[in-house]
Amino acid sequence: MAELESPKVMSKLISFLSSLLQRVAESNDLNRRLQPQKISVFHGLTRPTISIESYLDRILKYANCSPSCFIVSYIYLDRFTQRQPALPINSFNVHRLLITSVMVAAKFMDDMYYNNAYYAKVGGISTTEMNFLEVDFLFGLGFHLNVTPTTFHTYCSYLQREMLMQPPTINSAESSLCMGKSSKLHLCFNDDESSHQQQQQQQLAV
Repeated sequence: MAELESPKVMSKLISFLSSLLQRVAESNDLNRRLQPQKISVFHGLTRPTISIESYLDRILKYANCSPSCFIVSYIYLDRFTQRQPALPINSFNVHRLLITSVMVAAKFMDDMYYNNAYYAKVGGISTTEMNFLEVDFLFGLGFHLNVTPTTFHTYCSYLQREMLMQPPTINSAESSLCMGKSSKLHLCFNDDESSHQQQQQQQLAV
């Protein structure tokens, strides 16, 4: 997705991701009374005063990571919420999940990246907290960090269509981050990742 190098495209991407996460967070805020939600290290005592879009803009401005990191971050958030159904994205944890997912994506994708102390400053938290968030996020993902080219391009295609106001048709063969009835982020693994997980489970079983 070479278009990511364009500032205009990145601005639209940040705006779209912010809007999506805002809708998911607000909906899950309302569902807290009906569905039990686990409190984790990502959960703040109060809602941050900075908006999700402003927070993402800040990360984009200061993290200096490659544009693809934001796509991978998006994929990681999708995987995280799929693996941790008791930890839905809400207004109390979305900011910490964002800074952590971008940092982990940068470490996995980029040859050069800033350390945890720098990302902590960008995110407005302490280095100690950033370290804890990273560890919890990795375990929450089951250390499933690899993103195949097929998965990456599938997510890019979905985002491109959404930003062009052409909602995609969701099916079991396509990975997508979307608003579901439960207001969670849903991931449909492609064949490559599905078989990879099955192999891992078989190894663990042995």
